[in-house]
Amino acid sequence: MKIVIAPDKFKGCLSAAQVADAIAAGARRADRHVQLDLCPMADGGEGTVAALVSATGGKLITRRVTGPLPEMRVDATFGMLGDGKTAVIEMSAASGLALLPAGQERDPMAATTFGTGELLMAAAQLGAQHCILGIGGSATIDGGIGCAQACGLPVILQDGQPVSPTEPLCGRDLDSVVLIKHGRGSPVERMEIIVACDVINPLYGPTGAVVVFGPQKGATPGQVREMDASLRQLSERTGKSRQAQFPGAGAAGGLGFAMLAFFGAQLRSGIETIIEATGLRARLAGADLCLTGEGRLDGQSLHGKAPIGVARLCRDLGVPCVALVGSLADDLHAMREQGLSAWFSICDRPMDLAGAMRETPILLESLAENVISLLQSAHCTLA
Repeated sequence: MKIVIAPDKFKGCLSAAQVADAIAAGARRADRHVQLDLCPMADGGEGTVAALVSATGGKLITRRVTGPLPEMRVDATFGMLGDGKTAVIEMSAASGLALLPAGQERDPMAATTFGTGELLMAAAQLGAQHCILGIGGSATIDGGIGCAQACGLPVILQDGQPVSPTEPLCGRDLDSVVLIKHGRGSPVERMEIIVACDVINPLYGPTGAVVVFGPQKGATPGQVREMDASLRQLSERTGKSRQAQFPGAGAAGGLGFAMLAFFGAQLRSGIETIIEATGLRARLAGADLCLTGEGRLDGQSLHGKAPIGVARLCRDLGVPCVALVGSLADDLHAMREQGLSAWFSICDRPMDLAGAMRETPILLESLAENVISLLQSAHCTLA
């Protein structure tokens, strides 16, 4: 029996690779001769670097870069995949909201994507020809001007002078930028960049970057109005109004817009990007079963989450797909239409969340063992 194990992380508990290892341990207890292919997954958000590096036999690289505030320095980790040509970066590693100290007042006017640009530069300097950039969890609303600056793209201000390469631009500088040039020889421009993004918001307007996401980043009502107008002005001044309306341009405080407008990047579904990068379609060829999973399976899983993306691919390939998850919502009938053959919670008795999280590896192993044993028993009976 050939089984592909392609789960997402159990957030706050186990990484996708650890989930895959636990499921594999249980499968081997049921059948020590089973053929397993471990392919940890992600949806383009948190955990994408770890999952892709593990799935492809790549390596992790750490660089000290600018944090979400210009005066901060953080150790940010990105990945180089097993092909040696593709880098994978989570912008939240350098410019994420979670990096701001607990209790610190959040102010997107003072936040920058400069550190994300430094990670892109580091990947390019290591020879990466392709880059997958996940842009969830940002602290920023700077329209990507800090990232462009760090990548060496000429950023021109109102007085006609280029900006300093060492003083990061942030949200409050949006009004001052009149032009961002590209095609001028930055190492980053030699990379093909795919942005993993499931946000569909435009850059500005009622459903734009600031109106929808600004308050959670600390923007006051006055700042929301001011920064929304500034983002619109940035797109008009730089001649990129068309790109500003693309779905996803408003992701990460306008970093999606900058990637489109100044880096020639493509914005793609997170899970579709991960499926391609891991070669999951080819790995499922000839498989008898796929085991996927995540911390909770519910209605939100239908909107770009990894297990449903895996299930849809399995449906198209005719491979049975079973989800092993932490908890289940009440009504999951739609999951079968998406390709899931069955789904099971790891909880084998009444338990609280803290207890379930402590025992997750053991519970996953036990559930995987039972699922494989059941399938083998059914196969023998039918035969």
